[in-house]
Amino acid sequence: MKKAVALLLSFIMSLSLAACGSSVSGTAGSSETNRTSHNVAESLSDSGQNTESEAENDESSLAPGGGTNADAPVVYMTTDISPEGLMKVYKALGVELTGDNIAVKLSTGEPPASNYLDPDLIRDLVEYVDGTIVECNTAYGGSRSETAMHYQVAEDHGFTDLGKGFIIMDEDGESMILPVEGGQRLTENYVGAHFGDFDGFLVLSHFKGHMIAGFGGAIKNISIGIGSQEGKNLIHTAGRSHTSWFGGEQDAFLESMADAGKSVVDALDGNILFINVMNRLSIDCDCNGNPAEPDIHGIGILASADPVALDQACVDLIYQAEGNESFVRRMEGQHAEHVLEAGEAIGLGSRTYRLENVND
Repeated sequence: MKKAVALLLSFIMSLSLAACGSSVSGTAGSSETNRTSHNVAESLSDSGQNTESEAENDESSLAPGGGTNADAPVVYMTTDISPEGLMKVYKALGVELTGDNIAVKLSTGEPPASNYLDPDLIRDLVEYVDGTIVECNTAYGGSRSETAMHYQVAEDHGFTDLGKGFIIMDEDGESMILPVEGGQRLTENYVGAHFGDFDGFLVLSHFKGHMIAGFGGAIKNISIGIGSQEGKNLIHTAGRSHTSWFGGEQDAFLESMADAGKSVVDALDGNILFINVMNRLSIDCDCNGNPAEPDIHGIGILASADPVALDQACVDLIYQAEGNESFVRRMEGQHAEHVLEAGEAIGLGSRTYRLENVND
């Protein structure tokens, strides 16, 4: 009976784990909220946001660790959700990934109707970095839990003919173990064995809701997303199980995601950049083949070298967006921002950031 219940729960979860995005343009308006933004230098008044002056000598001008606002990481943003906009926000970062083998990490999306990234949106950027699209198999069933099926999904969704092609990093069921330095829950992180084949990573994420994590962005993409099946189980259970992802406590799971993400960034010695696409913002993740229709549609594309700052900026924009009620309920119901608290606590990044508009 217990096995049957577990299988049923696994099937249910495979239907509802959730969404990555097609290229729909638009601009989100702002709604009133009592929540304080972590943006210390807002510059998007043309996007419907309120511009705030930066205080120089008061407590609000201090970034974590006692630095000033000028020390806060920059998150670049455009409201132009197009190949040109994507390239522009990437170029705004002002740095290039180094090495001959660059991975482009994204979600291939669960069929039949998930919101995975439109290949036509990302094609130019993938070719610019001469990248290989990479993914790992899922641990919860569905069409991407086995290598052969997952390769077929990637082909059907248009990812195998981008850049240098497509590879599943744990295609042989094998893991590479990364040490976790200073983690709260994990001491080791199990990633796909082919992780070590790449010199640098461009992390392309469709920002969306998520049934368990509350939201999915850059941190989820480098933790659960890069984790092998074994690694996913360890993250979900805060290191307690290599073989099952059931039964983890929520905050421990979120802290484990932050731990795993830090191990990836540390292993790459900073040769990693992050972009979040905020369109078709369903409350469900790209691992859900039948996600809820989004109430928020096109906000923009954001990029940063800091995954915590990037995800925090996206969360702040959700709180300012029209039609955000269901998304906010999803995030708050799962204590979603705790992953950002945990990430900042262990040195993965900063929740304080400067948002810079790269629109013309």
